[in-house]
Amino acid sequence: MARVVMQAVVSLDGYIAYPDDTVGPLFDWYGNGDVTIHANDKWSFNVSQASAQYVQPFWDDIKYTVIGRHLFDTTDGWAGVPAAGDELVVITHRPLPEQWLARFPDAPFHTAASVEAGVRLAKDLAGDGLVCVTAGDVGGQAFSAGLVDEVAMDVAPVFLGEGVRFFGSHTGTVLLEDPDAVVQGDRVLHLHYTVKR
Repeated sequence: MARVVMQAVVSLDGYIAYPDDTVGPLFDWYGNGDVTIHANDKWSFNVSQASAQYVQPFWDDIKYTVIGRHLFDTTDGWAGVPAAGDELVVITHRPLPEQWLARFPDAPFHTAASVEAGVRLAKDLAGDGLVCVTAGDVGGQAFSAGLVDEVAMDVAPVFLGEGVRFFGSHTGTVLLEDPDAVVQGDRVLHLHYTVKR
């Protein structure tokens, strides 16, 4: 059965982007090393050896990524290539834009009308693989609904002061197990937790 992990790069004060959706220095660690890692056939990054040893196997395990319509629109659907995983599920109440579909007719993207339906679809299609739910609003909804098994954070040493919260609008207490991965990269700390059941 597929595992569901909520993941993003996050600031020390818990933000994944500024209010205008830009990431500022959060992603600096993606270009400060001498080891090339591949998110997919289109995107590669140069990170430290420690980050590469943690991040590349994680990305290799992702089969499906679940995102919200806002992230889809902000990134223009990554030009039809999922940023991580083989295929992507977009949570949306509107069809994907016809112009976008005409430009990328073979994009391995699916849609679902709710977070619950999107995670269920991704899990069904992923088999025993990993489903990655992006942090933020969609991730927070999935977390609040008890659909997240693991939390992965790439913590950048920066305070943004405001912006898009890692856990979105989630409130309330949820306990995590002690971290089972703590990896110090260059300008990033990789943390991985299992949600306590």
